[in-house]
Amino acid sequence: MWLSNSSVGRKVVMSVTGIALVLFLTFHMAMNLVALVSASAYNQVCEFLGANWYAVAATLVLAALFIIHLIYAFWLTMQNRRARGSEHYAVTDRRKEVEWASQNMLVLGIIVILGLLLHLVNFWSKMMLPELMHGMGMHADTMTLVNAANGVYHIENTFSNPVYVVLYIVWLAALWLHLTHGFWSAMQTLGWNNKVWLNRWKCISNIYATIVVACFALVVVVFFIKSLI
Repeated sequence: MWLSNSSVGRKVVMSVTGIALVLFLTFHMAMNLVALVSASAYNQVCEFLGANWYAVAATLVLAALFIIHLIYAFWLTMQNRRARGSEHYAVTDRRKEVEWASQNMLVLGIIVILGLLLHLVNFWSKMMLPELMHGMGMHADTMTLVNAANGVYHIENTFSNPVYVVLYIVWLAALWLHLTHGFWSAMQTLGWNNKVWLNRWKCISNIYATIVVACFALVVVVFFIKSLI
């Protein structure tokens, strides 16, 4: 199949799944900002999503997109390293037009994965998972169920810990670098690769990544400051 047998096809899969994940990031960022404005409104959003069939279906789709994106990322990285062969070990100066992020996308991706796992432990495992377990007749702690839709409680509890604050900031920094390269690179793969549009997409990528990451970081910092007051 072209999407898996050719280098271009694999890049297309990477690009499409990456853009889909970017759209989810945008939604998640907007949702998090609600917590800064109104705790009750944010908890209503969390309760609305909860473990409803559409939220579960969306979670499964996102998980599938992420896994596909991850597999193809490793696949392309290994392919590129095999293609370079012995040149991979040669000491050469990096060309100025080659961004640092583009040379370290795999490392940045691993940091993003570790951050995602931390995020799942701190939030998903304490919110949607208990509701799923309860819905399937499995035992779930009473207090855990009570706080399952209390998103603000989990945000406050997580970001009152300075260790988590530092880890999340590192994660967001890696995400910013990953997005600034990945977004315009996806557009290039999908055909917007002339000089004019490529430069525009690079600019848009930087602006978009900065806004998204800054908004996520704002939630982390604000709730950490609140915990100190």
